[in-house]
Amino acid sequence: MRLFFDARYIRTDFHDGISRFSHELAHAVFAAAGAARMAEDAVEVTFIVHDPAQLAFLPSGAPHVTLHAPTSVLEPFAARRLNSHRPDVVYSPMQTIGALGRRFALILTLHDTIYYRHRTPPRDLPWFVRLGWRLFHLSYAPQRATLNAADVVATVSETSKRQFADVKLTKREVVVLPNAPQRLADLAPAGAMPGAAKPQNIVYMGSFMPYKNVETLVRAMRWLPGRTLHLLSRISDARRAELEKLAPADARIVFHGGVTDAEYAAILADAGMLATVSLDEGYGLPIAEALELGVPAVVSDMPIFHEVGGGGALYVPPRDPRAFAEAVASLDDDDARAAVVAAGREHVSRFTWAESASRLLAASRRALALRSR
Repeated sequence: MRLFFDARYIRTDFHDGISRFSHELAHAVFAAAGAARMAEDAVEVTFIVHDPAQLAFLPSGAPHVTLHAPTSVLEPFAARRLNSHRPDVVYSPMQTIGALGRRFALILTLHDTIYYRHRTPPRDLPWFVRLGWRLFHLSYAPQRATLNAADVVATVSETSKRQFADVKLTKREVVVLPNAPQRLADLAPAGAMPGAAKPQNIVYMGSFMPYKNVETLVRAMRWLPGRTLHLLSRISDARRAELEKLAPADARIVFHGGVTDAEYAAILADAGMLATVSLDEGYGLPIAEALELGVPAVVSDMPIFHEVGGGGALYVPPRDPRAFAEAVASLDDDDARAAVVAAGREHVSRFTWAESASRLLAASRRALALRSR
């Protein structure tokens, strides 16, 4: 089976969520295919790129083909261009690749449905793509047509899979390929003991869009004297000013304006805990990263966070700053904190790129079988 993996979403400056997912899954799929190379159902993996610089982020020496950028006006015709390479199956970590005229099996990915509830597109996209994004998400009809043009649909959580079913988003099989956390322990300072001390550093990793509800974290500092809230991501001056106005007197709040993965790991490992009280979410990868490191989390009580966090998090009403503060304070108890950390590590151990790669290869074989009927 010739599997073409769409790696055009891998960024060459820094990873966003889709880029990291693409990068990690690409390596895991290539490794899994290599391990089965001598089997009767061997898989040959070829990567699709649009920028030669992306090759540095793919397995060394892996076969590749070059296609236009995924934001190009040529994207609706991508399948016609790929036909000449004779793939058996094409997998895309997004759902936007053109399927018109394809002569191969196709697996598309829709990570979640959050943009139907919050339609603001990423600001780094071209204006015409942002406009199309907003129009696309005004109704489920365009998404249904897009996903039904595939043979199999992938997503990253059981929660998203249920949401797809609730709105009858696709007639196709939906396979779950979970995100797996990066190993922050490999980046933490030598000798660090994550989760061993009472949490003094409350760490938030994420954007500052309204539904992220960072206001509750800021207000909660009123009941958390002596602790520091670390807001790690880049933030506009206007948004920072809004949050500073809400900060209680004498609250310790640090706006980092962006950090490296190593800095992220160091702050979490230093008597840290992960916090997010988002009102809505597509996944919650920072929670999984904290649990894998051995750090507890206090998060919103919502289905996707329960799926990602399991027993490694405490769950609170997202609009209740005092409840959040009480949950943080409860982690001062050494036995209670140790139990949460142990439960989190056990829970998150089931999310691995190897498992996601295995599921993708199995789904690829099913997609090819469907196409061959």
